Amino acid sequence: MEKISYGPDPQQHAELSRPSGAAKGVVVVIHGGFWKAQYDLALGRPLAASLVAEGWAAYNVEYRRVGSGGGWPTTFDDVAAALDALAGVDGLDTAKVITLGHSAGGHLAVWAAGRSKLAGSDWADPVVPVTAAVSQAGVLDLAAAIHADLGSGAVQQMMGGTVDERYALADPTRVVPVDVPVRCVHGRSDDVVPLSQSVEYVERATAAGGDAAVVEVEGDHFVVIDPASAAWARTLELLEQL
Repeated sequence: MEKISYGPDPQQHAELSRPSGAAKGVVVVIHGGFWKAQYDLALGRPLAASLVAEGWAAYNVEYRRVGSGGGWPTTFDDVAAALDALAGVDGLDTAKVITLGHSAGGHLAVWAAGRSKLAGSDWADPVVPVTAAVSQAGVLDLAAAIHADLGSGAVQQMMGGTVDERYALADPTRVVPVDVPVRCVHGRSDDVVPLSQSVEYVERATAAGGDAAVVEVEGDHFVVIDPASAAWARTLELLEQL
């Protein structure tokens, strides 16, 4: 495992792990935890290990979070910078870069896939474009998440306020369609982030002409990040198709 620093803050780093042979591509693992500081990239390590075993290069990203200097716009700056840092990694083929995120990380994974659509922002010209995104029980509609009080006000804490003009740049449902495929894997029994977050995002994206689909799996909010689960096996299948 190689530690990649993409900024001066100690949290601005990622763990890059590579398979023994040529990689199928790079999967960028973005952990969840409602954007809060008490959750870190340790959540992504089991997935990264599984990905490497399947022949992928795994790039497990840490970023500044609420309570540790993150939130709007810092968290978004970090995810963008972490992705762009891949361009400077020796011997890494970035022709295929898939973002994979759970919960709040699903939000960031889909957001990163749509950076080129964020005209006028500092994020709109990615150095390393995302070629597909997989959201695992992602928070994809920030306004609906506020209405449902997901994470006990987690969106408002991350954004530093309720819905305003900034959400046009932060909310994936406001940036559809993106130019790459998006797959939303979601447990039918999820009582932390409701399945409707994925279903309604995909409905809006496909209505706008995007390539998006919901993949419903059995289980709760966390089954999708259990490497021993059928939900994760299905996710590995999806990655092969993207």
